Amino acid sequence: MSDYQRYLWRRPSPQPSTNKRIPKAQLDEHGLPITKVQLNEHGLPVSNSYSSSSSSPFLSNSSNKLFKDYMTATDSDWNDDLDEFDPNDIEKLKRNTAASLTPIDIPLMSGSNSNVNSPIDVPKKKTIDEETASEIAKINNDIARIKKFETILKEPNVDIVKLKKLSWSGIPEEYRPVAWQILMGYLPANSKERETVLKAKRNEYIKIVTETFKNGTLGLNQSIYHQIHIDVPRTNPDLSLYQNPIIQESLEKILYCWAIRHPASGYVQGINDLITPFYHVFLSEYMPLKHINKYDFDSFPKEKLTNVEADSFWCLTILLDGIQDNYIHAQPGIVRQVEKMNELTNRIDEPLYKHLKEENVNFLQFAFRWMNCLLMREISLQNIIRMWDTYICENNGFSEFHTYVCAVLLVKWSKELKTKEFQDIVIFLQHIPTKNWTDKDIELLLSEAYMYKSLFHNSPNHLNHIESTKIEI
Repeated sequence: MSDYQRYLWRRPSPQPSTNKRIPKAQLDEHGLPITKVQLNEHGLPVSNSYSSSSSSPFLSNSSNKLFKDYMTATDSDWNDDLDEFDPNDIEKLKRNTAASLTPIDIPLMSGSNSNVNSPIDVPKKKTIDEETASEIAKINNDIARIKKFETILKEPNVDIVKLKKLSWSGIPEEYRPVAWQILMGYLPANSKERETVLKAKRNEYIKIVTETFKNGTLGLNQSIYHQIHIDVPRTNPDLSLYQNPIIQESLEKILYCWAIRHPASGYVQGINDLITPFYHVFLSEYMPLKHINKYDFDSFPKEKLTNVEADSFWCLTILLDGIQDNYIHAQPGIVRQVEKMNELTNRIDEPLYKHLKEENVNFLQFAFRWMNCLLMREISLQNIIRMWDTYICENNGFSEFHTYVCAVLLVKWSKELKTKEFQDIVIFLQHIPTKNWTDKDIELLLSEAYMYKSLFHNSPNHLNHIESTKIEI
């Protein structure tokens, strides 16, 4: 009930009238005593005092007296129960009474069309905090990106340039399997040919496995198989998926088949790490990533697991073909990458470079593993998958661009490293604190790497003048 309603309908108990009748000459056309009350800028009587016994706390004493006189002279039978009244009648009475009591302070009902502004009725603006606004913007951006991926991947002939440009900043989980396969060159851009090629490649993998393991593990090269058998349980030990015997056997088949088909390099420790991003992503085609580590693979359809194996095998083959120098004798590809990283560090952060040199820190002591395993032992698998979205879109992403990423990663810890001595530096760089990194950390790392690549890669003279240490294994 509004203040106006309380005021209008509440009348005091009948009391014997002691008021003298007011001459008609002193009444207006409505029977109201003619009096002038000085009003302030808000249309209220100029008076700040009222007694606790006044009929309304909103009226001054003089106004209350006038109102009591008016009520006494009124002969209508008012009903105290407001709920029985039609709001339209109340509005009508309000307008009529307000016109009659022009000199008297009457608070207007909420929602009135009156031009008088009440501080109670001023609408409050609703605002949201920056964090909520940022989250809403992110959701909208994600929805827009998903629609773009959907549009591109449904084209009869996928525009690879557009797909790379869009994928560089990350690929939505639901589109990552097919996007990776197309960008890696495993599947054709032509959608009509895709199913045929996929079926043929999966069947070819099945034939390779069948022929290789026709006599079980006894017919294998025991030296190669033994090393793989040791390394597979060490792969992502913090993820229960890769401790599952079914998954471990699956990985062993992929790695062994790859090794015997590439005798120039054969199996090298570290390749076991490189298979897991593919395996993880292609499993996500059949279940959400968040459920993978909790899934009971005893009941997982064998045909689907074979599909994951085949797709992972062929994509791993394409990846390693591009960085084969990293795994042949003496691993010259890794040596070149470490030398380049040495030069980049000098150019990007000379004080850090000089400090490492003064402490006799050899880049190979920490960077060899960064190159050999593509940072998979330094950064979580989830973040690695995000990084590979970008690597796949870059020319020589797993070699040249990765070198810039490693240089930026080293410089990121410049402040801490410049306060440490040799032993602490090496220990720190072998266990860099990236456990709690998010997508934002990875995106910043990739963006900085891209910036330095833009500055130096096409301008080798920027690096030629730098004195660097020749690295040998």
